[in-house]
Amino acid sequence: MQNQYTNRGDKPTKTGFGQGLLEAGLRNPAVVCLGADITTSVGCNLFAETLPDRFYSLGIAEQNCIGVAAGMALEGKIPVFSTYGVFAALRAADQIRVSVCYNNLHVVIGGAHAGVSVGPDGATHQALEDLAIMRVLPNMTVISPCDATQTRIATLAAIEQCTGPVYIRFGREAMPDFTSSSMDFHIGKAQVLQPGNYLTIIATGHMVWEALLAAGILETEGIHARVVNMHTIKPVDKETIILAARETGAIVTAEEHQVNGGLGSAVAEVVVQHWPVPMAFVGMPDRFGESGEPRQLMEKFGLTALAITEAARRLLKRKR
Repeated sequence: MQNQYTNRGDKPTKTGFGQGLLEAGLRNPAVVCLGADITTSVGCNLFAETLPDRFYSLGIAEQNCIGVAAGMALEGKIPVFSTYGVFAALRAADQIRVSVCYNNLHVVIGGAHAGVSVGPDGATHQALEDLAIMRVLPNMTVISPCDATQTRIATLAAIEQCTGPVYIRFGREAMPDFTSSSMDFHIGKAQVLQPGNYLTIIATGHMVWEALLAAGILETEGIHARVVNMHTIKPVDKETIILAARETGAIVTAEEHQVNGGLGSAVAEVVVQHWPVPMAFVGMPDRFGESGEPRQLMEKFGLTALAITEAARRLLKRKR
């Protein structure tokens, strides 16, 4: 089956976050935004420029930002805080755990600069462990949309539909924008983008487009791959994972994140408990990133359609 999705043009997922945040703010006066001195870099500039009375720049003080956000949530506000994912998920982990998650407060955290596709900023700014850290926190919802259009929708959903803590992961560099705003989006419910019965490719974030490209390559070899966009890492869609395991008998996961602890681990936890099948994992191979051009880094670390294709071919040899 030919890939039915078309790249309408590369667009940073942070743009979708900013658009969704502004829309939510215009709809609901309780929505406030907290910045950490990098407003434009993480997509919060639209909100800051349009609703300046509800934007608070607290400087480079991520831990303090989370404490302030928790206090605002207790007073009935819906605070949205965004910074680079490495600072949000790692530097402020203690405050998120105790002040936000322990109290089950509706604080939305935008983790920007996800993955190695940040490029020249290098290892210190490339969020590659954030999914693992955020998904183990009680009460936390973790969302990893695949493109700018879906990031906008996911941001609106996080602000307007959730009642507890939410972590949204997105990137800085322009990436293929291929989904439609009319597609059904439900937190905790994965999207099957392409049917197939030979094996399933479950991907998240920027790797969803690579998964679709990989499925196209495999199709030319007579291998019909199912492609699933797992945009919610927690709560993970167990039903779709189990069905994929039962119907296709093999699963490849793909993520721009450490191969340990993120999407692949979340999927494997479901598979091993409900319907064990052979699996392969495409992700960052237990190392830090480095400076370079986004595409070069994706290729160097095996975060491409070709890497997914190779993993799928090897996996099929193990399939019963």
